[in-house]
Amino acid sequence: MIMKDTLLVLSGGLDSTTMLYEYRERIALAVSFHYGSNHNDKEIAFARIHCERLGVPHLEIPLSFIRDFYHSSLLSGDAAVPDGNYNEENMRSTVVPFRNGVMLSVACGLAEDRGLQYVMLANHAGDHVVYPDCRPAFVEAMDHAMQAGTWNGVRLLTPYTHITKTDIARRGKTLGLDYSLTWSCYRGGEHQCGTCGTCHERREALRDAGINDTTVYENN
Repeated sequence: MIMKDTLLVLSGGLDSTTMLYEYRERIALAVSFHYGSNHNDKEIAFARIHCERLGVPHLEIPLSFIRDFYHSSLLSGDAAVPDGNYNEENMRSTVVPFRNGVMLSVACGLAEDRGLQYVMLANHAGDHVVYPDCRPAFVEAMDHAMQAGTWNGVRLLTPYTHITKTDIARRGKTLGLDYSLTWSCYRGGEHQCGTCGTCHERREALRDAGINDTTVYENN
């Protein structure tokens, strides 16, 4: 029997939801952080649905100071998020400074408090160009810091670091995951917009993984 020894940082997006299903036998707790982004409410609603389905305890933790003091188009309303492809030039405005560092620090403390040995994060290779706190050097350093700073030597697990979003979608396909019940769009509208960088990346990943995308988009 696999021991439930892991805390998962779960946004409700495609990547972390796939990780929830792939590693569900070892996940003792899933944690979603509400930091005031345009799309947090949409994402977290899906995170809650999947945790309920799998019987995984779920916490939502507010980090409202990020919206109050940090600057990013993710925190500035739908109109601030650029349309176009998922690349460095286009997506730079969506960086929330050291967001994963902040979230992982809280997650690490929770893991230590609850006697859990691992924290799991669903960063992937496609994030490396845009987001410094998704890169291998960052997660390796954070793993060392977490071990050094906790009595039980909490470790950071990032099994998707060197694979693409398409690879992740392929894993979800084998798991029978319904990706229409995930949220990728950086805008917080009624439906996912279909034209921002993360929508482009999502649509391409599902297409290349051979998945029929039943997501409702504002713009097709």
